Amino acid sequence: MPANATLEEVDQVYRSAFALGCKGITVYRDGCRQNQVLTSAHPIPGTNNTTILPRPRPRTTNGHTTKFHMGCGTLYVYVGKDEQGLAEVFTNLGKGGGCPSQSEATARILSAGLRSGIDPRILIEQLKGIRCLSTITQRKIQKDIDVLSCPHAISRALEEAIGHSYEPAETSTANPCPECKYPLRREAGCNVCDHCGYNKCG
Repeated sequence: MPANATLEEVDQVYRSAFALGCKGITVYRDGCRQNQVLTSAHPIPGTNNTTILPRPRPRTTNGHTTKFHMGCGTLYVYVGKDEQGLAEVFTNLGKGGGCPSQSEATARILSAGLRSGIDPRILIEQLKGIRCLSTITQRKIQKDIDVLSCPHAISRALEEAIGHSYEPAETSTANPCPECKYPLRREAGCNVCDHCGYNKCG
């Protein structure tokens, strides 16, 4: 039924179904569910149907490349800017291999988000603290690894690009990490550091 169907109209549908001897009936108003079998060709009243598209990429951007040591090799992260702010992210893994397709996919999504006007601090918060088993394992023997994964490294490069570190609102500054002094975050009964990977439960 149309999204603006009234209670009386729905009542009439049920009464008609009863009069016809239907064994069952299901009534939906258009737009009442995210996924539905039939949809209206008309915009649903009260909803925002505006789609945000990324601004076009300029021919040239200005930025910087940051080098990170990972569990699977070396990751280079380029963050570029245009006149309106951060515009793109590129990643390149060195000869060590790793998972370049995942890093490239992350960079492409970030680039689209940045050019669509998403606050980079929101993107940083989403990437921070993501862990990779190979990087966490190598951190124990390679002291020059100071990130937890490729996504975490990309978040650090974005932080540098905006000129400061972004701390999620739920992070407590009253409980600093004993290894790097970054604020710890509580997760599932554990104290977790999104900066250096410190983790202590209990």
